[in-house]
Amino acid sequence: MAQVKVAFWNLQNLFDVTASEIAADFEFTPEQGWTQAVFNQKVANLAAIIRGLDADLLGICEIENKGVIESLLAAIGRDDYAIAHVESPDIRGIDVSLIYSQDVFELAGEPVGHVIHLRYPTRDIFEVPLRVKENGAHLDVLVNHWPSRRKGVYESEPFRLAVANHCGRLVDQILKYPRTEFLALPDTAASLALLNARWNHNILLMGDFNDEPFNRSMLEYLRASSGLDHLEEDIAGRRGGHLPAAKTYLEKQAYLFNCMWPHLGVPDAGTHYFAESTNTMNLLDQFIVSRGLLFGLSGLRIILETVEISRPPLMATRLKQRPKKFEFDKTGVKSNGYSDHFPIQAVIETL
Repeated sequence: MAQVKVAFWNLQNLFDVTASEIAADFEFTPEQGWTQAVFNQKVANLAAIIRGLDADLLGICEIENKGVIESLLAAIGRDDYAIAHVESPDIRGIDVSLIYSQDVFELAGEPVGHVIHLRYPTRDIFEVPLRVKENGAHLDVLVNHWPSRRKGVYESEPFRLAVANHCGRLVDQILKYPRTEFLALPDTAASLALLNARWNHNILLMGDFNDEPFNRSMLEYLRASSGLDHLEEDIAGRRGGHLPAAKTYLEKQAYLFNCMWPHLGVPDAGTHYFAESTNTMNLLDQFIVSRGLLFGLSGLRIILETVEISRPPLMATRLKQRPKKFEFDKTGVKSNGYSDHFPIQAVIETL
């Protein structure tokens, strides 16, 4: 039995120093003070925190392209790290990506960026199929960075609801057979076992969801909560047969478990400080898992007691609860900051 360390971190605008033809990154150019020296300092600061996380699997967001990740990996100095990445057409030119240890994981398929089109293309949901080398268990990782709250929580909520619905559909596609394949299955006990084996697949959603665990996008659209009732349900056959009725199976939606609920309502606990007006931390960065990964049904199990918000002393401001942002202007680096989000981390055990 081995333990796999997983983490996620919003890196806060890791752009290169070249103006992009597609990205609205005009504030991150040498003319605005985003010079090579400032970029190098930002990368060095991020690398110091990532080395401390010592993760085997690290999801990241707010990065402009694969090139900036390569610069980051060079600063981290781990030869086992590899990058799974697909460029997205986001209007600001920022992507999500996944770094994984080749000592622990290998790709089990091609990574796919699922683009969600609102009135414009937004950041993709990045799907990476992995295989754990130690026991061959499969793990599908969905790295997320949902639409921002910058225009107001409620004004921007419809965008996150749309992305949540799309993400839930991706989960269903992983956990269920499509209609044509289901209808082709013989009505046998072996076929029912196949349905349940797929239903118990390991899925790990990680990301900056820009909503809290109690928001509608999570509870009603993604169907991710702290409840176990629906998660405990197997795929059951119909009375007098082995397989469920086609309508019952095809309409069934997967429920997920949000691992972050214990961190809600804790004073000064959160991953992002959103507004001076409320003086509270938001829990926007989250780990969410399928029933298979929660209960250890397919070779892997998340250890819930290890799920935590990482608050390295280097990152904490004088007020402790707030992450120290990386700031710059035309004179150079203004503060020795890191990101406006704290990382989150957890441990998954092999079975």
